[in-house]
Amino acid sequence: MLWPLIGIIVGMLLGLIFPFSFPVAYARYIAVAILAALDSVFGGLRSSFENHFDPVIFITGFFSNALFAAVLTYMGDRLGVEIYFAAVFAFGVRIFQNLAAMRRYLVDYVRNRRHKKAQQ
Repeated sequence: MLWPLIGIIVGMLLGLIFPFSFPVAYARYIAVAILAALDSVFGGLRSSFENHFDPVIFITGFFSNALFAAVLTYMGDRLGVEIYFAAVFAFGVRIFQNLAAMRRYLVDYVRNRRHKKAQQ
């Protein structure tokens, strides 16, 4: 459960220490890829909290989300329509839903621990 968080922190630190810039033409693709990665990580954390994490589902979801978002972005670029907003919206909604579910889980966990301590 902590490995994804450690990976995010290490990645952010490496990004701050060794700044790397992408060409502007790839900005949409990088943004969508980052959102796809965050969606997968937070989805994995949520399923870990709910005790039904499956690494195969996590890995396949990670790559299929990234691939579909990249294809959607590419198709939009070719058509001159910003279709990638659909991926940004979908990933954004899912990220916030996963964060809300994890917050509820943690609040319930803390409440149950306090309730058990109060009973003792």
